[in-house]
Amino acid sequence: MDQDQILTVLNEPLAQQLLTAPLLARLAYLAIDGSPRVIPVGFLWTRRTIVVCTATTAPKVRSIAADPRVAITIDRPGPPAQVLSVRGRASVETVDGIPPEYLAAVSKGMSAEEAAGFESQVRGVYKEMARISIIPEWAAIYDFGAGRLPRFLQKLIQS
Repeated sequence: MDQDQILTVLNEPLAQQLLTAPLLARLAYLAIDGSPRVIPVGFLWTRRTIVVCTATTAPKVRSIAADPRVAITIDRPGPPAQVLSVRGRASVETVDGIPPEYLAAVSKGMSAEEAAGFESQVRGVYKEMARISIIPEWAAIYDFGAGRLPRFLQKLIQS
């Protein structure tokens, strides 16, 4: 997919709903030993990248630094299933203190008071964090209720 096609998918209303809702994403990456991992993560969409922040000692930091290929799935509990699937490359950088993207990601769905309390707690825990920035290289939306199915299912149904 070229960048214009990717942005067209990511700017669709359903994609925007999933990218901005207080949902967890599932991040897939290859561990240092070469085995696959899928973990739930908080995230923030910056209109260009998907940002995930974590402790610098988290296993995913070292793994993604070694092999930046990742995939992200964000879905709304269904039925019907509504899913945004993204593949891309990630970069990792260490940030002093708490990245603003982390606070924005975790405060989705919180009241201002709850977010302030969380920020106060987390500032006492982290002296630095890892910011993982994922640049989408492919994206697709599946909305089973609207008939937007993966290609293999469309072909199966049409047979």
